[in-house]
Amino acid sequence: MLLADCQARLAFDLLANTWNAVVVCALRHGPRRPGELRAQIGGISPKVLTETLRRLEFNGLVVRRAYAEAPPRVEYELTELGQSLLGPIQAVGTWAFDHAEDVLAAQDRWEESLAGP
Repeated sequence: MLLADCQARLAFDLLANTWNAVVVCALRHGPRRPGELRAQIGGISPKVLTETLRRLEFNGLVVRRAYAEAPPRVEYELTELGQSLLGPIQAVGTWAFDHAEDVLAAQDRWEESLAGP
């Protein structure tokens, strides 16, 4: 049984948000500034990126480093815990690549069944 407070639910919740996995993958090669992340990811707004980085930091997956420079510079980097999530994310990505056509075909069959004869 998957209770609301079980460890499996915690992991599923971390991966349920699309941007969490995308940002973790974008940080796999080392520290990045927010502007670099937005350019690398594409399609993510500054607000959503900030919210995602804060969520990842809250969960111990990312560390934020602020540098006292002019202008101020901030970088984000995966923690050891964040790096440990790369394998599971890659496994899900591999599954999606291998089975995307099957899932899309199932969706088409389902929609056709609703349309009737």
